[in-house]
Amino acid sequence: MALSVGDTAPPIALRDQNGEEHRSDQLDGKALVLFFYPKDDTPGCTMEACAFRDSYADLRAMGAEVWGVSGDDQASHQRFANRHQLPYPLLVDAGQRLRKAFGVPNVLGLLPGRVTYVIDANGVVRHIFNNLLDGPAHRNEAKAALQKLLSN
Repeated sequence: MALSVGDTAPPIALRDQNGEEHRSDQLDGKALVLFFYPKDDTPGCTMEACAFRDSYADLRAMGAEVWGVSGDDQASHQRFANRHQLPYPLLVDAGQRLRKAFGVPNVLGLLPGRVTYVIDANGVVRHIFNNLLDGPAHRNEAKAALQKLLSN
């Protein structure tokens, strides 16, 4: 079942492109922008990842970590991150377990969906944006949601 705004996010504990584990219980009071994307090095995913890269400093200044997630393996994530100088972790979701825990839908039953979650420092989902075709819009939505969190 898909998560809704106001739900508590499932725990996250996955390794990234460098083999380092990232855990949601170790965010030390920071918000999290968690974006699920279909596949490394595809045009839409590259645009989305680069949009988050280009705004990474702004998102961090707003008190958030940024983590990308797909089912690609560590080597694929490492090539993708290196090719595009991505400064944030790309989590390896082998078997799509985290994707399923968040309820990220597949498109037409085949293609993994593109969904971004903004999770506050208490682990509560504050914003969800689901749009397969407009990767860069995910960054804009995340920034707006973080700005709203900061103003509350």
